[in-house]
Amino acid sequence: MKLVLLLSALLAGIALSQGTAVMSVDLGTEWMKVGIVSPGVPMEIALNRESKRKTPAILAFRDGTRTIGEDAQTIGIKDPNSAYGYLLDLLGKTIDNPIVDLYRKRFPYYNIVGDPERNTVVFRKSDTEEFSVEELVAQMLVKAKQFAEESVNQPITECVLTVPGYFGQAEREALLSAAQLANLKVLQLINDYAAVALNYGVFHRGEINETAQYFVFYDMGAYKTSAAVVSYQLVKDKQTREINPVVQVLGVGYDRTLGGLEIQLRLRDYLAQEFNALKKTKTDVTTSPRALAKLFKEAGRLKNVLSANTEFFAQIENLIEDIDFKLTVTREKLEQICEDLWPRATKPLEQALASSHLSLDVINQVILFGGGTRVPRVQETIKAVIKQELGKNLNADESATMGAAYKAADLSAGFKVKKFVVKDATLFPLQVSFERDPGNGADVKQVKRALFALMNPYPQKKVITFNKHTDDFEFYVNYADLDRYSKAEIAALGSLNVTKVQLKEVKELLKKSKKEVVDNKGIKAYFYLDDSGIFRCTGVEYVYEKQKPEDDADDDSTLSKIGSTFSKLFSKEGEEKKDDSEQEETDSAGEEPSKSEDNEKAKEEEASSKEQKSDEITKQDPEAKNETIKLVTVKSPVKYESQTQFVVALAGSRYDQSVAKLAAINKAEEQRVRLESAFNALEAHIIEVQQKLDEESYAKCATAEEKEKLLAECSTLGEWLYEDLEDPKAEIYEEKLAQLKKLSNVFLARHWEHEERPEAIKALKGMIDGAEKFLVTGRNLTKDTNPQKDVFTQVEIDTLDKVITETNAWLKTETAAQKKLAKNADIRLSVKDITDKMSLLDREVKYLVNKIKIWKPKAKPAAEKDKKKEEEEEVVASGSGDGTKTEDAEQQQEPPTKEEQQEPVDDITPTPTEEETKTPHSEL
Repeated sequence: MKLVLLLSALLAGIALSQGTAVMSVDLGTEWMKVGIVSPGVPMEIALNRESKRKTPAILAFRDGTRTIGEDAQTIGIKDPNSAYGYLLDLLGKTIDNPIVDLYRKRFPYYNIVGDPERNTVVFRKSDTEEFSVEELVAQMLVKAKQFAEESVNQPITECVLTVPGYFGQAEREALLSAAQLANLKVLQLINDYAAVALNYGVFHRGEINETAQYFVFYDMGAYKTSAAVVSYQLVKDKQTREINPVVQVLGVGYDRTLGGLEIQLRLRDYLAQEFNALKKTKTDVTTSPRALAKLFKEAGRLKNVLSANTEFFAQIENLIEDIDFKLTVTREKLEQICEDLWPRATKPLEQALASSHLSLDVINQVILFGGGTRVPRVQETIKAVIKQELGKNLNADESATMGAAYKAADLSAGFKVKKFVVKDATLFPLQVSFERDPGNGADVKQVKRALFALMNPYPQKKVITFNKHTDDFEFYVNYADLDRYSKAEIAALGSLNVTKVQLKEVKELLKKSKKEVVDNKGIKAYFYLDDSGIFRCTGVEYVYEKQKPEDDADDDSTLSKIGSTFSKLFSKEGEEKKDDSEQEETDSAGEEPSKSEDNEKAKEEEASSKEQKSDEITKQDPEAKNETIKLVTVKSPVKYESQTQFVVALAGSRYDQSVAKLAAINKAEEQRVRLESAFNALEAHIIEVQQKLDEESYAKCATAEEKEKLLAECSTLGEWLYEDLEDPKAEIYEEKLAQLKKLSNVFLARHWEHEERPEAIKALKGMIDGAEKFLVTGRNLTKDTNPQKDVFTQVEIDTLDKVITETNAWLKTETAAQKKLAKNADIRLSVKDITDKMSLLDREVKYLVNKIKIWKPKAKPAAEKDKKKEEEEEVVASGSGDGTKTEDAEQQQEPPTKEEQQEPVDDITPTPTEEETKTPHSEL
């Protein structure tokens, strides 16, 4: 039975490997969670090497070895500047950003310098070892990928990443660069509150209807606090006409420096202050990086415990200079230390409500997520504002991960999930600014046009038309209308310039098309804010309309003329003109990106005015109907160059250097892991063999000579294993293990055979019993015993009987012979021999079972003739009434021929030849 189960598991694994798995990564400031979706397996959290559901988002480098998670935390206490954590908010930041200054203040033991080319953050440990933030985050994503692949046993390349909603263009682009370094294809960057809202909606789909329902998702994480007002509603799609649930973000507020980390740092500084007050040493504890790291770790433990208890002992052994530290801290003291933080906890909630233009009266519930919301004072502060119970029915740690996993399955081509539309909102408005020269010596005007306003939904496309420029020009896309944000927040955002677009060869293009222009539509620039919140200028075109006689509309090629001639033969002229017009409108709409509502209205008004003009022309000159002028829209691409203005992208030689650096680190880690695995495997097998030979059941399976040789080999390898090798390699340990296994597998295989044989024999006997019962039934389904149901031939029954008889005889003979042998003798009756007999018996029975499944009874010829005769008598009875028969009836009543008197050919079963009886049924 174990063999059958093993085979089933193997087949299941093969079927699983044929699918494509995807993952989600909630890369928080303090913790990293990985969600996976694979074929046949619902959404779940991938476990790390320690079988835990979340991993500390910290990595360390020491003695050329990279560690991540809890091991890195341990190194961070002994050597703080070798461990790197709380990295997420440093993405996309220049060295002069205030967030970088805050990071230096919080963790003073890091040596942070600016990249000479990009001016971004670089951690420099020595002259030969330094890392950019993208490289460190990429290595975290590599580990996340490993955890996911180990969980599903197949490679993963696609993912969805969560990001804080306040991430601007620079941070999002930097995270995408990090994912690219990790060899991951990012399907989407999803804001954390949008992922949580999606996860909540998926599990409450039945409660969503046509009436909008409003919720607030409040998050306090390790680094930041945010609140998002969302609506749930069933909406009909205009194109597919399907009704799907939609979650739309209506308002967002945040505080990027308020979180659990700030509370932990306050506790750390308080503990340091209390220790210095004891004056047990002249050394200031804050000047020791190792002591500061110990205090930080204990402050984190203290924060978590005080969320559930009113007081706790902070205790640190050997804090500094072999001095222990112990202090009682109460929850009241914690709240006093953070007294100025609690009022800030409600600000994001107020900002979110204000930007959504909703009041608390229409909010169904305020739902909490994030680890920081477990602090009692935070919950009390929020509850005092909303005057209602808080929603705590979400998994505070994993809801964002699971929502992102659902989105990954939705975007991946390998899965089909129920549609759930997510519409996010723009936090930082974007506008286009350019210069316009009015001429006549007047001053150049600075023109600004709103592109994506505050809380505009995305993904969305926009178009802006420039109709006053006749030469090369440039325009900028910038952040704008940031009045709702403080100066500190605007400074943390970094550069307010997003993109610079330079248009080239405009004058030449206008001059080239000047003669054929009837209606100048201007130069149109197309923009796209995708579902990841990434802004792009997707193209620039010069659009105009030119006139073209309808007679020449199809003179582009000979084939088009022939096609037009044939179409006129089978359609009316008026219908043909109507079809051409409709096709032109459809193509035009398909080529242009979606526009804002104002642009679409203007387009409709312009089209209606053209129709009115056309009608007037037709009325004034009815004879001109045959000379109809057709307006053709022409779109000529304009050469342009787009440049990002915030942070220099990680590209070119700098990107290649990062790829090479990470590849070398990954290769070194693979070699180290392989070496450790080979060493551990050899060590474990030596111990296993020694222990097995001490057990009586295993010792009986080895001869005295084999046992002596094995013990001697194990003793020799055990001494060699712990010698200091100059250049240890995995290949050496693997070769030694293979040699030892070659010796040990002899007695281990015998023991396995003796242990598994009874189960295999039992399974074979069970199959024989089943086959014998089937044989009894099959004997009654032959032509000789049951002419009405002749399913099997006698040869088939005899063949099965022969197999059963031979198998029984073989089993008795071999079992008796095996029992006479000693346990350390060579195996005569192996489990494989038994399974081969089971396969033979199973094949014979399955052949007969399949035959009875497809068998159908045959109609008797005599019965058919009696039926025809009755029909003929009815025809005669309903005829002339004089007893005469028609010619057809006489023909039908003619005596049957010799061929008809014989039985049907299908009922004749030829006797098989001697060679055919030996042929297996699977080949017949």
